[in-house]
Amino acid sequence: MLKDIQLQSVLTCPNCGHHKEETMPTDSCQYFYECEKCHTNLKPLAGDCCVFCSYGTVKCPPIQQGSSCCS
Repeated sequence: MLKDIQLQSVLTCPNCGHHKEETMPTDSCQYFYECEKCHTNLKPLAGDCCVFCSYGTVKCPPIQQGSSCCS
């Protein structure tokens, strides 16, 4: 089922605008991410389950599959 799921997403820091392609985990949500340029610790925005849903170009695998998200 993961064959149709995109695992690469570009995260963009809202503080400095730095962006980097990262591989999303398939077995858990990533709640925190540290920007490698300005070292801001990113957390999901209200209503989002993970940093990829808030700051990424591609939503996390559970959202792509139509589930409510990581539990």
